[in-house]
Amino acid sequence: MKVVVIGGTGLIGSKLVEKLKAHGHEAVPAAPNTGVNTLTGEGLAEVLQGAVVVVDVSNSPSFADDAVMEFFRTSTSNLLKAESEAGVTHHVALSVVGTERLQESGYFRAKQVQEELIKESGIPYSIVHATQFFEFVKGIADLSTEGDTVRLAPVRFQPMYSDDVAAAVGRTAVGAPVNGVVEVAGPEAFRLDEFIRDALAAKNDPRTVVTDPEAPYSGAPVEETTLLPGPGAQLAETTFSDWLAQQK
Repeated sequence: MKVVVIGGTGLIGSKLVEKLKAHGHEAVPAAPNTGVNTLTGEGLAEVLQGAVVVVDVSNSPSFADDAVMEFFRTSTSNLLKAESEAGVTHHVALSVVGTERLQESGYFRAKQVQEELIKESGIPYSIVHATQFFEFVKGIADLSTEGDTVRLAPVRFQPMYSDDVAAAVGRTAVGAPVNGVVEVAGPEAFRLDEFIRDALAAKNDPRTVVTDPEAPYSGAPVEETTLLPGPGAQLAETTFSDWLAQQK
């Protein structure tokens, strides 16, 4: 089965392409550096010829509110139009657990628009909501840093290994469209502020993590369960300690 992976040369996309090929599928990475640009439409018609499934794991190069909205609105619209013309029968997109609860964030408003475009397209679809990746610990801290202080709310989150994310997206891609959302998460829940504090200390990062119940996450207010998946989520196997051991 031909599966085109939009964003197929990035962190998740490259792992996904590898996993799909290992299972005998024709997995084609599509990204600007392979001649496919969803913002301009360049190369889309050509790469989608014969494709049964399209998986979109791309992300905006800029997280500024206007830029990220333009990226997801334009790229998703172009992609869905090209898929319709090519006869693609399953559109899979990677999104984030809690997207609908983080709408005061420009990034998550843009992700919500992406999801709505997919739902309204008429193409059978599956949207995978994943929790934060272990690899994004520094990025989460950076978003909440002022000077040498990192302000984080004492809320729960359930991060996971990017390899497990790619595996979950792959399973979804080769299955029947669910025409809804599949949630995936790590096997353990942590308190966000404590987790980031310990992670930065382990890397000898000199920043101080301050617990602040009013601190936003990516610009949006968060409550205790905002970042957690629902009870039906698929749980990955790799723990944070397992992942850390792999990094050495």
